[in-house]
Amino acid sequence: MKLTSLILTGFVAIEHVFILVLEMFLWKTDFGRKVFQLTPETAEITETLAKNQGLYNGFLAAGLFWALFFIKDQNQKFQTILFFLVCIVIAGIYGSATAKFSILFSQGLPAFLALAMHWMAYQKQ
Repeated sequence: MKLTSLILTGFVAIEHVFILVLEMFLWKTDFGRKVFQLTPETAEITETLAKNQGLYNGFLAAGLFWALFFIKDQNQKFQTILFFLVCIVIAGIYGSATAKFSILFSQGLPAFLALAMHWMAYQKQ
């Protein structure tokens, strides 16, 4: 169960690196506009906002990678992963309520599943 928790957490971290790349570097490309359903004009106007969002997604990914690979103390690892996954779940809920409902499933659900598995894995210790 612990291994599954770590794999799911790694998946969420990788997903947020992908979001970083989309928002910071691919926002105005055909691919980025298609993913976010943007017109070229809207992509141009919102580019700076998207880069900021991408940076925050990168921080979430960095926090998860830091916990997964560099924190050795198991209690600290548990707490750090818990913190970042809760942040992502809350962001998914907020994003689905304010921007696009599908964010709940594309970002919130993977983080929630990782969070639930993480909680169960560490409660058995």
